[in-house]
Amino acid sequence: MTYQDEDAFRTWCAQALPVTQPGLINLYGLPPLLAAEIKWGLNAHARVEQRSTWDLNGIKNLINHCWRGRFTSLSDLDGEGYQGLTRRQSDSMVRQICWETVNGLRCVYYSPSDTKDSGFLETDHFGRRFKNAQSHFDITAVPQRWLRDLLWDHLAEWLRSPQCPRTRGPFDQMRRAAVELGVFLQADAPDAGHDPTVLRREHAERFVADQRHRARHNLPSLGMVLVDGRSPTVTDLSCQFVFNGARKLLYSAITAGHAERLGIDTGFLTAIPFGGTGLKQRSRNPFSDDVARALTDETNLRRLEELDLNDRGLRDIWETIVATGRRCSEVVGLRLDCLGRYRGLAMLWHDQTKVGNYNEGIRIPELIYQRLDARRTKTLQLFEKRYGRIPTAAERPGLALFPSRIRNPNGRQPISYGHFNQRFKTWIDDLDLGGAYVAHQARHTLATNLLRAGATLTHIRRYLGQLSERMAEHYVKITNSDLEDVLNTVWVAGPGAPHPGELLSGDTTPMDRETALALALDLSRRSTPTDGGFCTYQPVVDGGACPWKLDCENCDNFVLSGADLLYWRRKAEQWRSIAENAPDDATADYLHTVFEPTAQAIKGLEQALAALGILDEALTLDLRRPQDYFHRTWSTAFRARDLAALPAPDDTTGQP
Repeated sequence: MTYQDEDAFRTWCAQALPVTQPGLINLYGLPPLLAAEIKWGLNAHARVEQRSTWDLNGIKNLINHCWRGRFTSLSDLDGEGYQGLTRRQSDSMVRQICWETVNGLRCVYYSPSDTKDSGFLETDHFGRRFKNAQSHFDITAVPQRWLRDLLWDHLAEWLRSPQCPRTRGPFDQMRRAAVELGVFLQADAPDAGHDPTVLRREHAERFVADQRHRARHNLPSLGMVLVDGRSPTVTDLSCQFVFNGARKLLYSAITAGHAERLGIDTGFLTAIPFGGTGLKQRSRNPFSDDVARALTDETNLRRLEELDLNDRGLRDIWETIVATGRRCSEVVGLRLDCLGRYRGLAMLWHDQTKVGNYNEGIRIPELIYQRLDARRTKTLQLFEKRYGRIPTAAERPGLALFPSRIRNPNGRQPISYGHFNQRFKTWIDDLDLGGAYVAHQARHTLATNLLRAGATLTHIRRYLGQLSERMAEHYVKITNSDLEDVLNTVWVAGPGAPHPGELLSGDTTPMDRETALALALDLSRRSTPTDGGFCTYQPVVDGGACPWKLDCENCDNFVLSGADLLYWRRKAEQWRSIAENAPDDATADYLHTVFEPTAQAIKGLEQALAALGILDEALTLDLRRPQDYFHRTWSTAFRARDLAALPAPDDTTGQP
């Protein structure tokens, strides 16, 4: 190699970029630390199963920029470090590679004690990584060092514990409690709250009063800042989280011995009250008829497809939710081989991770089967286009039916619930239906329709994947007209049965609320109404004559329903009055003995209705509907005293 001016040649060598070679990354000329960081980042990235995509040009652009800027470490590339890049070079890929590498290097550069001094926490130091979250957890928003250290110790103890939370939500709530308390002390306490020895009970009480005042008047938070720079509004629910978190944090300082070491007054540590276990919130209503029609209209469904820019199956997800009532996360997380036909029946297999039920199968409509089968074909085509081959038999069970475009090198990662929910909300807003609707209301709608079709809460619970009928109640709305059906189908044995008061509308095991709910909607027993109850003797039900001459009270085929409770209570009061007015004790004892089977039947009926929680409704609900009064039976009435004063008929046959 020859040159005329050595200085000019060396200057050119120092400024010229390396020659680009396909498949080759040139780290020559980089500082040793920077080159080692890039090598470490590439190696660590390749070891992550669910990783983002780093293209070769993005890596080269990052290296060239570091080489031109004479950076010694990737940590030097803060906000100002990207100014030398062109718009094309400073794309999200360069920033993403640098950001992910720096995040991973924190566990190398910082020990756990170093992170405590710096005001953050790395969950990877404890072998934990929350789903869809980074290892880095920043707590520098807590202004007081002593409070920040208490928070760090408490969170670290959680990470070491076998009962560590499954998600990052409890960590965020605890951090918010510490931030709210710290910012308030900074504005209200002596020395901005940095000296814990001067804090007293009144400081904590003023903090509680301030939070309640902000919640009552919908004022913004003092310390929290959202991504868009706004301060969130303080609510009753946020107050609950803040009070419970701050209370738990300060009490842990007592049990761990930090309070004595720091000299914090016990009155301050114990003054924050318990926030409660939860606020009662209204369950969501099912879709009304017009909304349900709009959300399943073909024209509107095409508009949802238009929002699915990358064709990831948003319409398929929504139609499956509507038809099956599955949770959104259960449909979004479907696997590739979730479909099958068994004896000609279309079946869908899914995981109910919320309640711990895996590989549960349900029947699905043929239209949904065909739609999901077409989506499976599209997913296989995407896999073949990306990898140049079809998936192996070992790969197929793990592939997602609705695969994500990001952090999904092997096709196992489905699209996120947040992505579906965001596009669904945009779709709802565009339809302008006059309300804020969410996809989960389709689950409520299906459950209510199942109930009206005659399904029991036991069947609904099993179909929806609930742990108990009590959970299923949140998805089922029972109107007053339905309540009449419930009362009419809670049956107990009559006075003439071998076991008066025994529950007949299902299993006869000891009854609790869940059992009663399951039995209340059992409509399988055929019967015919009679005076004060129902007759279940099938020849009579079919229209035949009663062989016992309508002696219902002494017949073991006579049952009492919830609709008859008020009638039998009045009868019991009448019998009790007769017994009390008996001429002697022997007669009173005899009358009580005669009435005992009926009393047992009434008691059993009350227990069944009480277990259902509808005893009060049974005692107050008038089962005669307004239209009944137009019938002559109800509209024709006589005074009882006039009837009693009528003379006895001349004939003894009772004919008029």
